[in-house]
Amino acid sequence: QGELVESGGGLVQPGGSLRLSCAASGSIFGLRDMGWYRQAPGGSRVFVATITNDGRTTYADFAKDRFTISRDNAKNTIYLQMNDMKREDTAVYFCHAKTRTQAFQARGTQVTVSS
Repeated sequence: QGELVESGGGLVQPGGSLRLSCAASGSIFGLRDMGWYRQAPGGSRVFVATITNDGRTTYADFAKDRFTISRDNAKNTIYLQMNDMKREDTAVYFCHAKTRTQAFQARGTQVTVSS
């Protein structure tokens, strides 16, 4: 059984930065796209960013100028660097990953932007 394990969530002040990590462990082979969704309180899950196994990235409009997704294929890990954070970035962030035949999703990590 493979799983995705997230880390790095927490409380940050407006204007601050936070870095999320998501590592694939166990029996997950041939990772392709990996990325992040988020779900704000009372809201639906929305796309944040994704990265292919050769490093091509796609961002939601709200993330383009402030967030950076990156990937370490040797560690089967992706990162989401979030800068100049805003209160509306408060959400549970979910990491996801795909292989040719399977899709995985992490449990989610809470990010709260508040003073």
